[in-house]
Amino acid sequence: MRRSRKISAVALLAGSALVLSACGGGGEAGDDGDSQGGVQGGTVVYGACQPQNPLVPGDTNETCGGRVIDALFVAPMMYDPETAEPVPGVAESIETEDNQTFTVNLKEGWKFHDGEEVTADNFVKAWNYTAYGPNGLQQAYWFEQFEGFEDLQCPDEKCKQEPKAKEMSGLEVVDDHTFTITTTQPFSVLPNKLGYSAFAPLPDSFFEDPKAFGRKPVGNGAFKFVEWNDNQNIKVEKFADYPGTDSHPKPSIDAIDFKMYGDLDAEYQDLLAGNVDYSYQIPTSALAGEQWKADLGERAVSQPQGANQTVTWAAYHEDYSGPGAVEFRKAVSRAIDRQAIADTIFHGARAPSDGWVSPVVEGYKEGGQCGDLCQFDKDAANDLLAESEEKGYTPPKEIPFYYNADGDHKAWSEAMANSINQTLEGDFEVVAKPYPTFAEMRSDITEKKMDGFFRTGWLMDYPHIENFMNPLYKTNASANDAFYSNKELDEKLEAADAASSSEEAIQLYQEAEATLAEDMTSIPVVDYTTNAGYSEKLTNVTVTPFGWLDIYNVQVTG
Repeated sequence: MRRSRKISAVALLAGSALVLSACGGGGEAGDDGDSQGGVQGGTVVYGACQPQNPLVPGDTNETCGGRVIDALFVAPMMYDPETAEPVPGVAESIETEDNQTFTVNLKEGWKFHDGEEVTADNFVKAWNYTAYGPNGLQQAYWFEQFEGFEDLQCPDEKCKQEPKAKEMSGLEVVDDHTFTITTTQPFSVLPNKLGYSAFAPLPDSFFEDPKAFGRKPVGNGAFKFVEWNDNQNIKVEKFADYPGTDSHPKPSIDAIDFKMYGDLDAEYQDLLAGNVDYSYQIPTSALAGEQWKADLGERAVSQPQGANQTVTWAAYHEDYSGPGAVEFRKAVSRAIDRQAIADTIFHGARAPSDGWVSPVVEGYKEGGQCGDLCQFDKDAANDLLAESEEKGYTPPKEIPFYYNADGDHKAWSEAMANSINQTLEGDFEVVAKPYPTFAEMRSDITEKKMDGFFRTGWLMDYPHIENFMNPLYKTNASANDAFYSNKELDEKLEAADAASSSEEAIQLYQEAEATLAEDMTSIPVVDYTTNAGYSEKLTNVTVTPFGWLDIYNVQVTG
């Protein structure tokens, strides 16, 4: 069955004695099949792409690796496949009386794929390893609110000096199945965040050889690793000792084959031929005239998704900084005809963005926060261009816009470049330039090698405005691709983190979002809708608010 519903976020609790207590344990899904013809067993072929990094939860912050990590690992919390609300994972309960000290009680008997029991120590050691600056893991920032995080960071940029400590003072093991988290100030959003993969535990084998582990990970999730063939596939199979939960029961299927494609059209043709069972994204060529709906019928999935498409400037580069550069970025934003891109390239399957937060998450401000700067206007765009020139800014003759060719981004990237070039009356040209793969582009972004502006986007980790702000725009945040820093923004985000109520937090996060219009280092372009499809082989299909296939409840037809 396909379900399409708006995402609703769990209310943030302030000053409560108990947060997110677990329900009863889950059971087997589809042991005897069901009325739709599902049976136990079978393999789901899942359209995928090459991960940027080895498969370590603390070093995976992009979707190619993320969908595999989510099959292999379970954090204290999980996200309901229908609503995206936080639900218990390994945690039996998470308790707090002040939203600053949290006690995490774990379920007993949960195992890693090598048979080791998951204990409090596995979480605390994993989180300290991820947060420790010299290890250089991309997800370190997720622990920024934890007491003692700063002591684990490198004193200098190249980390020539050792940090003050190797363990966060805000983490303490109480016993095998209990540990506490203390944050630097009240942080009511924390239980919502603890379902994200960065908070997964790691077994002892990881610490013996982290590099080898990344290629052959040992998780604690419903599926265990089998093999990884670069740029071809990653295969995982059902883990017999996965205990299951109410919302994430033991899977019916035996295995998942994450099959990697460098071209979405090729993936789509394999979907139609029955060689792929689930495609997360339909190519723009099939969106035209709603051809995909004619091709797939009831197997076409269209529903809201907590994701957006932005473009980001390498403002750290000398060609895009200095007096007048901000006005130039604003001119570029006003020169993008978002409605035309949504209508002609995406055939109505995307909507023009009006802010930096997805409209489907808690905290989105009706009407958006980008204002006129996200409205196409040739005269206003050229007025801003003239203003930038008056302040002394001269752009390069050729301005590259980078996108990854393996994600069906060519058409809209070129359309955006043409819109800018045809609108702005300057002595320069924006040129859309492809990277062969998403992984290659992400590596250059994180290594600060970009010399223009580039495609960025965000798929929510949980449905709340905080997730579209702190990880992306706070100074030194893990996904801050522009390496952007704004003191006013940081202060507003810190105040929002410490808010005593959900309403106050949301208002402060919205105020923080509004400040992004001052510099326009990131420019919103379009908001996503899930346009996915599945094969005739699958039944009991649910597509989550994240756009992923619910791998716990799906079944293969007999």
